[in-house]
Amino acid sequence: MSTQQKRLDVICIGRIAVDLYGQQIGARLEDTSTFAKYLGGSSGNVAYGTAIQGLKSAMLARVGDEHNGRFLREELQRVGVDTQCLITDKKRLTGLVILGIKDEDTFPLIFYRDNCADMGLTPQDIDEDYIASARAVAVTGTHLSHPDTRAAVLKALEIARRHGLRTALDIDYRPVLWGLTSLGDGETRFIESDRVTQQLQEVLHYFDLIVGTEEEFHIAGGSTDTLRALKSVRKATKATLVCKRGPLGCVVFEGDIPDSWDKTELQSGVRVDVLNVLGAGDAFMSGLLRGWLNDEGWRQACRYANACGALVVSRHGCAPAMPTKAELDDYLSRDREVPRPDRDERLNHLHRVTTRKKSWRELCVFAFDHRKQLFDMAQEAGADVARIPQLKTLLLQAAEAAANEAGLVNNSGILADTTYGQQALNAITGKGWWIGRPIEMPGSRPLRLEHGNIGSQLIDWPQEHVVKCLVFYHPHDSAELRQQQDDLILDVWRGCNKSGHELLLEIILPEENPDRQECYYIDIIKHFYHLGVQPDWWKLPPLSLQSWQTIGSVIEQHDPWCRGILLLGLDAPEEKLKAGFRDAAQAPWVKGFAVGRTIFGQPSRQWLQGELSDDALIQQVKNNYLTLISYWREARPVQQAS
Repeated sequence: MSTQQKRLDVICIGRIAVDLYGQQIGARLEDTSTFAKYLGGSSGNVAYGTAIQGLKSAMLARVGDEHNGRFLREELQRVGVDTQCLITDKKRLTGLVILGIKDEDTFPLIFYRDNCADMGLTPQDIDEDYIASARAVAVTGTHLSHPDTRAAVLKALEIARRHGLRTALDIDYRPVLWGLTSLGDGETRFIESDRVTQQLQEVLHYFDLIVGTEEEFHIAGGSTDTLRALKSVRKATKATLVCKRGPLGCVVFEGDIPDSWDKTELQSGVRVDVLNVLGAGDAFMSGLLRGWLNDEGWRQACRYANACGALVVSRHGCAPAMPTKAELDDYLSRDREVPRPDRDERLNHLHRVTTRKKSWRELCVFAFDHRKQLFDMAQEAGADVARIPQLKTLLLQAAEAAANEAGLVNNSGILADTTYGQQALNAITGKGWWIGRPIEMPGSRPLRLEHGNIGSQLIDWPQEHVVKCLVFYHPHDSAELRQQQDDLILDVWRGCNKSGHELLLEIILPEENPDRQECYYIDIIKHFYHLGVQPDWWKLPPLSLQSWQTIGSVIEQHDPWCRGILLLGLDAPEEKLKAGFRDAAQAPWVKGFAVGRTIFGQPSRQWLQGELSDDALIQQVKNNYLTLISYWREARPVQQAS
C-alpha cells in the first residue's frame, strides 16, 4: 500500500485516561472541591491533538467497559480519531488521573493506574493489517515499562518497519509509572535509573523520530548532562532527535551531537505566562507530527509544535486546551502581535467555535419554555399551577413522537425551562437533541435573570444545554436602559465563554414602542457585535428576504463561525408562519425554527380546562409540530438544508 493510499496518517499507542482537573487554581489538591473532566493520557492527547490539526489519526489502546471508557471513545470519535482498535476491556477499569494547579511550578498529580485498561494491551491486540494501513506509528515511553505492553509496542514497531512506516517515540518519562516513587507522587518528573535507561536504549533503534525534554533525554541517555545524554542516545539510534528546552524552544538533531549548545540551531518558542504545563508536551508532539508527516520541514514543524505547547500552557486542561488547525494557523499568522494568547479575544473565540462538539445543519425546535403564559393560562382555567410540570412532560412526549414520525435525525430540539420543565429537561438530556434553556425573567425590561447570577446558574447545567436569553430591545431606547441591558448581556456572554455553554440571543422589538421597523433588527445585531458579543445562535422573528440577506452579510463580516438563526413564532397563526418560512428558507444563515404557542397553545388550554385527555393532548400537539415541520421542509427540502 503506497503512502498516497494509506487510510490513516498516524496510529497512537500508549496511555489514555480520564483527567480530573482541579478547578480551584492556587489551592492545594487536598483542598480542591470541584474538578473538570477531560480526555487525558499522553497518547490519547496526541491522537486528539493530531486529529484537530487535520491528520487522520487513530488510537490503539484499551479502555474500560464503563462510563469513562465510553466518554474517551466518544471524545476521540467526535474529532475524527479512528477507534477501530480502541478495545473495550471487560476486566479492567479506565485509567484515571487527578491533578491540581497550585502555581506555575507546582502541579500535584495522582495516577490511578493499578491494572488499568490501557496497561492491559497485549501483542494479540496488534493487528498487522491495521498497522499497515497507516503512514506512521507514534508510541509513548510509559508502555515500555511493563512486559505485556512493551511486547505489544515492539510487535507494532516490527510490523511498522516491515511495511515502511515512519515511527516516533515521545519518551514521556513518569518515574511513578516505572515504580520509582511513592504511588501518590505523580508530580516528580525525573529520577535517575539504570534500569529504565537500559530498557529505553534497547528499543531506540526502532524509531525515526524521538522527542523529549532535557530530563527525558537524561533518562534515555543515562546522564544528567544533556549533550552527553544525547550523544549516548545517538549511539543507539539514527533517529532525528528533538529536544524540548521549555520556553526557549527546541533543538533538532539529525546527525552527530555537537559538544556545545552554541553549535546548535534553536527553534525559538513563544513566550507566554504559564497557567498549566501539563499536556504541553502532548500538544508539542501533535504540532510536530503535523509538520513532520506533511513533510513541511523541521523549521515549520517546530513552529507548529512550539506554538501548540505555548497555547496549552496558558489554558486549563490538556486535550481540550489544544488548538485546532484553524486556530493555530490564525495564531501563527500574527504570533508577534499576540504576546498573551490567553487574553486574545479573536484566538479564544476561534478556540471556542472550532471545538464545538456537534454540528447542526437544520433545526426544528419545539419551544415550550414559556412560564408566564402557562401560569396565566392555568389561572384562567382555574387549574392548579402545580400541573404545569406534568403538562411539559406531556409536551415532550409529543415532541419525541413527532420527531420520530418526521424522521428528524440530528435536527430535532426543544426549548424548556427549569421553573416548570426540569423533568422534561432531565428526560431529553443525553439523547442527542438540541436543548435550549431560558435565563431571562419573563417579560423583564430592562433584562433581568430569573435565577440569579449567570455563573451560579451554569455551574449546574449539563454542557449540552444552550443558554437562551430573550431581550426586548429597541435602538431608540434611553441610553440608561440600553446600558443596563448591554451590561447584563455582556456578562451572560462572558459567563458562557467561561463555562463553555453556547448562547442563543433572542431579539424582540418591544410592543409598547409602535416604531417597529424591520431595519432595527439589523441595527441591534450590529450593535451587539460591536459590543463584542458573538452569540452561537440568533433567534429572530420572520423578516423580508432583503432583511435576511443584509443580516447574513453582517454575520459573515463579524462572526463567520456563527451557528445561524432560528425563527421565532410569537403565537402567529400557521399560515403567517408558513409565509415567513418561505422567505427565511432562501437565507442560508437561517437554520430552522423555534416555535411554541402556535404548536401547544390551544391544546394546552383545553387540557388545563379538563377538555382533553393526556393522549389527546399529545396527539394534537404532535400533529401541530408535524405541520410546522412540513411547512419548513416544503420551503427548504431536507436535501438542501445546509
